[in-house]
Amino acid sequence: MHANSGAERRAVISLLVENEAGVLARVIGLFSGRGYNIDSLTVAAVDESRSLSRINIVTTGTEMIIGQIKSQLDRLVPIHKVADLSAAGPHLARELALIKVLGAGDKRNEALRLADAFRARVIDATTESFVFELTGNTDKIDAFLALMRPLGLAEVSRTGIAAIGRGTAVMA
Repeated sequence: MHANSGAERRAVISLLVENEAGVLARVIGLFSGRGYNIDSLTVAAVDESRSLSRINIVTTGTEMIIGQIKSQLDRLVPIHKVADLSAAGPHLARELALIKVLGAGDKRNEALRLADAFRARVIDATTESFVFELTGNTDKIDAFLALMRPLGLAEVSRTGIAAIGRGTAVMA
């Protein structure tokens, strides 16, 4: 079976790693060195007493590629645990986006109306611009951005996905 054959799927992979210099570079090096793409990446300290951080990576690949990624990640020494949340069962995944929209008149009013429908908060406003804050799943943020493009979308900053499994199972 060729490595690129089969249906591709989106994988949300969570890693529990030592919170030390160079770990993120090693993880990213594993992806770039093998030609795997990272669609989203977030990192934060999660347990200071045990010096642990959590890395959430979103990538796309066939089952074979995702399996290779997980196996190779599992072999990196500073990694304590590797979990494919998208394959393990129900999980929650959210991201935050800051979205700047420029415009006046009817377009400005329409942008405000849509922001309200999407539960986006206005966190900055001038007579010629808005900055919206929107939290949700990737599809929700993508849909909001698509609607804002014709209304004056000027700039976007996204956090990447923070993800966690549902239920009683924990990574640590």
